[in-house]
Amino acid sequence: MLTVDDDATAAAERYQREAEDDAERLVNDPQLQQEWILQDNLVYGGLVGIGVVVLQPFLTVASLDVSAMICVVAWCVAIPLLAALLMVNRQETFRRRRTDSRLVTLARPLALFSALVGLVSAVWHIHWIAGVTILASAFLALGVHSAGFSRLEFGKLPGVRRR
Repeated sequence: MLTVDDDATAAAERYQREAEDDAERLVNDPQLQQEWILQDNLVYGGLVGIGVVVLQPFLTVASLDVSAMICVVAWCVAIPLLAALLMVNRQETFRRRRTDSRLVTLARPLALFSALVGLVSAVWHIHWIAGVTILASAFLALGVHSAGFSRLEFGKLPGVRRR
């Protein structure tokens, strides 16, 4: 005789297996990998451009306040990493696959986080309310992208129900 706990456990295990299968299909989809490489190129290139533009006014300033110093340091971390990632992405495009290098896997979030810190601190330098606003907008944008991606990709997979 099955109890409610047994049913819930079986359902949880089934959902876990389905989620793992879906994740495996997404990671191994060559077309999706190519799309990620194209999107990464767009993001990395755009952030390099934004970083260069944001840094320019700080180059001639004699002394920097805290938010400006954070901005400069964050962009000094982000720009070289983003440039290196652009070059890696070019090679990934040529080979039609993503690299599995641990160093590249570590550099991606570090570069993006540094760019976010640099952008938020640059806007914070103008006014703290603007800094909080751009930070909140960035998190909202992350949610929008995640929701859109999930609907597009998981909605196409067989056996997956939309919620």
